[in-house]
Amino acid sequence: MMNVATALCNLNPNFPTLEYPSCSSSSHISLSACGRFDRVRASSLVIGTEEGQQVSEKTPAVSRRLILLRHAKSSWDDRSLRDHDRPLSKAGRADAVTVSQKLQQLGWIPELILSSDALRTRETLKIMQEQVRGFLEAEVHFIPSFYSIAAMDGQTADHLQRAVCKFSRDEVLTVMCMGHNRGWEEAASMLSGASVELKTCNAALLEAFGNSWEEAFSLAGLGGWKLQGIVRPTGST
Repeated sequence: MMNVATALCNLNPNFPTLEYPSCSSSSHISLSACGRFDRVRASSLVIGTEEGQQVSEKTPAVSRRLILLRHAKSSWDDRSLRDHDRPLSKAGRADAVTVSQKLQQLGWIPELILSSDALRTRETLKIMQEQVRGFLEAEVHFIPSFYSIAAMDGQTADHLQRAVCKFSRDEVLTVMCMGHNRGWEEAASMLSGASVELKTCNAALLEAFGNSWEEAFSLAGLGGWKLQGIVRPTGST
């Protein structure tokens, strides 16, 4: 794996953004102006030969989507609290509502959620679950190391990869990892090869292809994940 300095020197500052046009179709389609993704696992193609034999082609790699969400804004009102125990501010709670709704509009609803166990990430997730049923239905794991790894230079991307591969299954196509800066911003930049800024309650939407999560990470490597956009509570996305 390339070191952090090399990875960051190769970052591309230009990355695509997503809009929120109205979508009425419920059919499965590829990413288009509607902003939705095909989540159907491709099946093997069977071809008949002249001799009546059948040749089965390899199943095409499927889209795997990774959401890196930084927790919503926290409160500093009580200075006696440990950093780990700081709750969300009023503005942070409002932002969590907005981002959950935007992710729902885009169809980026995770089937698996891996989160730091810090109070502000737990509260961010709880609000999102109250707003959008899909977040409530997702499998959730709170991972204490997500809190500490974010402060360690160059280690977050690899740590997230190992966590996703450990807790996910091949049939899970969308995973959301919730955590902190600077690690989350650094991981999004290293995986996508773009210069990613993640303010509070910003979510980087990353996509790669593979028949398993291990294969997707292996094939994409550092810089190979496509940055489909950044979801923000306010302003452009």
